[in-house]
Amino acid sequence: LLHMEITRDRLEREFNLDLISTAPNVVYSVLMEDGSEQEVTNPSEFPEGKISEVREPVVRATILSPSDFIGTIMELCQTKRGTLQGMDYLSEDRVEMRYTLPMGEIVFDFFDQLKSRTKGYASLDYERSGEQAADLVKVDVLLQGEPVDAFSAIVHRDAAYAYGVMMAGKLKELIPRQQFEVPIQAAIGARVIARENIRAIRKDVLAKCYGGDITRKRKLLEKQKEGKKRMKMVGRVEVPQEAFIAALSGDVEGKDKK
Repeated sequence: LLHMEITRDRLEREFNLDLISTAPNVVYSVLMEDGSEQEVTNPSEFPEGKISEVREPVVRATILSPSDFIGTIMELCQTKRGTLQGMDYLSEDRVEMRYTLPMGEIVFDFFDQLKSRTKGYASLDYERSGEQAADLVKVDVLLQGEPVDAFSAIVHRDAAYAYGVMMAGKLKELIPRQQFEVPIQAAIGARVIARENIRAIRKDVLAKCYGGDITRKRKLLEKQKEGKKRMKMVGRVEVPQEAFIAALSGDVEGKDKK
């Protein structure tokens, strides 16, 4: 991520480009119930309708590590839906582990987590080994009911809820408050699985009302409420660049453990 941020800053500064950073994707094969097959290279291309099967690329990974970290590596690979194919001791304190892993799970932060959990001693080598069927879904993130493609992701159904909660929580922290309430939703198709609300910046319209009749105060509050409602209908939400970067560095498993 450090190299990505340096490259992005140079492109923006030297070429005056407006860049949006998104998570890397792999190519999925989606088989529809009518027999047609589609190749999906981006979450925005994920088809809607009746899907018969989704196939994802898998890799054959070889991990070399000191034997002290066997349990830690197994835990990491299991969270990434890996299958242990074999394990050999190269010496008394050195072990080789062979895993089959979905490519979509390791293409982003797997190597960083492997290094941090093994104090930098582990090494990773992998090669493409075909495809496998998986229960994958597309999670959309909506701001004010409008999907933001940069935050959409194709994830396993078991991890969809955790991803939706993590993204909604992060965006609530990063998007500045507006003059109107902004709902943040994570959805699979038409089903909302997580929601957060960014509260509106509210002016104290009763500041000059010292005592007096309650009907005047109520009238001022109702007028403010109507103005917020009109503003919400025409208002736009600007997503800061920091939100896209933070979404990339989101660790779903780590947030769950906390």
